[in-house]
Amino acid sequence: MRRRFFVDHFDGRHAALHGDAAHHAGRVLRVAPGQLYELSDGHDLWLAQVESATRDAVEFSLVEKLPVEAPTLHTSLLLGVVKFDRFEWALEKATELGVSEITPLAAARSEKGLISAAAKRAERWQKILMEAAQQSRRLRAPNLNPVAAPAEAFRDPAPPSAVHIFFSEEQDASPLRIALASASGVTHAVIAIGPEGGWTPDERTSALAAGFAEASLGPQILRTETAVAAALAAVNYALSP
Repeated sequence: MRRRFFVDHFDGRHAALHGDAAHHAGRVLRVAPGQLYELSDGHDLWLAQVESATRDAVEFSLVEKLPVEAPTLHTSLLLGVVKFDRFEWALEKATELGVSEITPLAAARSEKGLISAAAKRAERWQKILMEAAQQSRRLRAPNLNPVAAPAEAFRDPAPPSAVHIFFSEEQDASPLRIALASASGVTHAVIAIGPEGGWTPDERTSALAAGFAEASLGPQILRTETAVAAALAAVNYALSP
């Protein structure tokens, strides 16, 4: 299966990689003239042949336009900020599992130092999303929204048909299968996963008031990044055709 690269745009029958992307392709992946790759600008997909490869640029000629499979499920992930190595692992796996957009949450139980440093990490997080999207052969990387307070993020609009799921460790939270039982035909899912230490009572109240269904991933206490992978895999299985 051919590797896929993201480019800024297509210029007629040509496209190019520059900067770090070109260096990685040329020096690490050893791309060479004549090789075929897939290129995406986030909208269209082309089979392309390498014309030249240097440290600073990889030039392609476009060979054939490829069909694009539009995702059938738009998933928004509201994710409590946790320690950055775990948060970055969660970003990578969420991308591989097809999430459409991610909003980092400055939850009450997120470490304050991590929240204050989050804005400075945005560029690195964007790079992680881009690399994971290319590796998993997506058409585009997920959107990364600015850090938001949970109550604000819970109120963000979504289509009326969207399913909203608030993952919780409360003993009376329903199993996820119950929350998804009536979600047949849904094309938009919003899922909220809190930081280690869980949600505060106020955050839980805000989510429920905004129409979220409270759900559990089982009796075990999962780390945030584990919950992300488990929740997205379950939602994809239940809601994707």
